[in-house]
Amino acid sequence: MKNHLCITLCISVLLFNVQLLAQNQDLPVPLNEPDYNKPLLFRSLPDSIPVNIFNFDRAVSYLPGEDVSVNISDNIQFPFNGKVMSAASKYGNSIQSVVIKSNVYDGAGLTISKITETNGNIVFTGRIVSMKSGDLFELVNVNSNYFLVKRKFYDLINE
Repeated sequence: MKNHLCITLCISVLLFNVQLLAQNQDLPVPLNEPDYNKPLLFRSLPDSIPVNIFNFDRAVSYLPGEDVSVNISDNIQFPFNGKVMSAASKYGNSIQSVVIKSNVYDGAGLTISKITETNGNIVFTGRIVSMKSGDLFELVNVNSNYFLVKRKFYDLINE
């Protein structure tokens, strides 16, 4: 009986010490601090670019693997050349999306989604983002006209 009591006591002390050691680890908490010094990929382009939405409408029908060129605007020279990385269509084509990775803008991705609402209205969402740059473009609808508006990376993305 004394042996059982001694063994139980030793195991209890051992487990208690292991638990204390596990709680006493001074490991740093991994944090991703924002890098506000990322280079600006789109600095040569204006802050707002009018979009030819018909080209975006055509783009959502591209197939994965295709090499494509999307003419973003009729007013500003801004072709987006790249490869279709993914394309999806859900809910009887009421939501269509495409992701195009640029071969010009340091791996930036153009994401376009076309949403057909139940009343027949069509809404587009999208953005051009590179995780390596400090700026991006977001697609904005202003009075039924679409614009790509330049934003700071950390205004939209939290790391």
